[in-house]
Amino acid sequence: MAESSRIRRDPGLSARVRLTLMITAVAVISSGALWIVTALWVLRYLPTGNYSLDSGVWMPGRDDIMEVFMPIATTAFFAISGLAFVGGWFLAGHILQPLTVISSVAHRVRGGDLSKRVDLPGRRDEFRDVADAFDTMLDSVESTVNAQRRFAANASHELRTPLAITRSVLDVAQADADRDVPAVLGRLQSLNDRAVSSADALLLLARLDSTKPELAPVDLSLAVEEALDVLQLIADRQHVEIQTDLNAATVLGNAALPERLASNLIHNAIAHNAPADGVKRVFVQVAVRNATALLRVVNTGAVLEPAVVATLTEPFARGERTAATDDAHSGAGLGLALSDTIVRVHGGSLVLHARAEGGLDITARFAPTAPT
Repeated sequence: MAESSRIRRDPGLSARVRLTLMITAVAVISSGALWIVTALWVLRYLPTGNYSLDSGVWMPGRDDIMEVFMPIATTAFFAISGLAFVGGWFLAGHILQPLTVISSVAHRVRGGDLSKRVDLPGRRDEFRDVADAFDTMLDSVESTVNAQRRFAANASHELRTPLAITRSVLDVAQADADRDVPAVLGRLQSLNDRAVSSADALLLLARLDSTKPELAPVDLSLAVEEALDVLQLIADRQHVEIQTDLNAATVLGNAALPERLASNLIHNAIAHNAPADGVKRVFVQVAVRNATALLRVVNTGAVLEPAVVATLTEPFARGERTAATDDAHSGAGLGLALSDTIVRVHGGSLVLHARAEGGLDITARFAPTAPT
């Protein structure tokens, strides 16, 4: 309510009326100045009475000229003023027409229609710059709103699923007199861990989107090595062979986020893996190419459609990979979404490619702090 009252304004003259009055005022002042200059500075030097030239021709004096000039000048003055007002009105309407279109689109957007755009035709000028900036802003707003809607829907489903499964497990356990209590507790613990993981990931996503982290020089290869130290045990348990090619690459990053990025990408490659020629493989590389620091993670796996790969960085998106993994390793569906956000807040980009032979090829690109 306070915000609504803050933008209320008293009615005033429209921009078209003000511009028309300005055009009319310029015309009136200009014609009036010409009238005054003619009357006071030109005619004043003529003699008041009639006079004759040496040839005997009689010439009219100032009084005669003023008598003829005044009615014509006055009529011309008012005609110019009226023409300036009428012409200014139509000219102002033509000039301000883009603002009318922008205002109409803004009201449509305020009503909830984010698909409307200004799309002003013609050559570039100030109005079209504003219209193009407005359209670009609407593109960003529509994309953000759609992403938030998908995120809210996916988050609701993702957080509801473990709760529903928990209730089912409890109902079955209560109805089973010979229930295996350790197995039930283990299942509940797994579901609880999944819910906690989802909540933590959601909080980190929200924090990264709202607050830019403090950045300092970080060796990307060291962050990857620390992540590999933790994930090697999981890789051994899943019989995944990890190959590395780690080179020094210093980037501007937060102390913890590059390691979280590497951990997400490598864990994702381990969890969503399928053997190629009987072997599960993950290849991790850190390098600098063309003044760009790269963290590349490649894994064997199922063949994915490009359309599916394009959605994998959306929250809770798992694509077709979920069927190939069990619940213990399917994750919350936020790993790649977090990775994309981490890379983006560091000024980089995350590129995903589906490998023809199966699996993913993921590359995080950063600008290095200095040549390495």
